[in-house]
This record gives sequence, C-alpha cells and structure tokens, in this order.
Amino acid sequence: MASSIYNQLNNSNGMFPNQQNLISQFNEFRKNFQGNPQQMVQQLLQNGNMSQQQYNQLRQMALQFKQLLGGS
Repeated sequence: MASSIYNQLNNSNGMFPNQQNLISQFNEFRKNFQGNPQQMVQQLLQNGNMSQQQYNQLRQMALQFKQLLGGS
C-alpha cells in the first residue's frame, strides 16, 4: 500500500488526481503502520538503499501531503 501512495504522489506532478482516494489509502496505511517513519527513512539513506535525491523528493512529498491533510 505504501508504494501505491508513493506512486500516486510521484506521478501527480504536484497535483492530486483523486484526493479522497489518496487520503483514504493514507489513513489505512497509517492505521497499520508500526515503527518510526523518520527513523526508517534515515536508515534507508544511511544504508545506501535510498539516494540523497530520493530522500529530498520524499521529504518534499511528505511536506506537501502534510499540507493537504491540514498539518502545520
């Protein structure tokens, strides 16, 4: 499910084609997610499983998604 959310964000060119579906998928993902997401991403970066460019893109998408959900 996480890859589905990532693909929708990555292919949206900054636009959300189906916001309600995306929010529903995110809420389902969040309900089932265990662990510290920031720590997991940092570990991917440190282990070389994610490039700095991918990290920067993911961070930007997370900030945009946070704004979409009304976070500060």
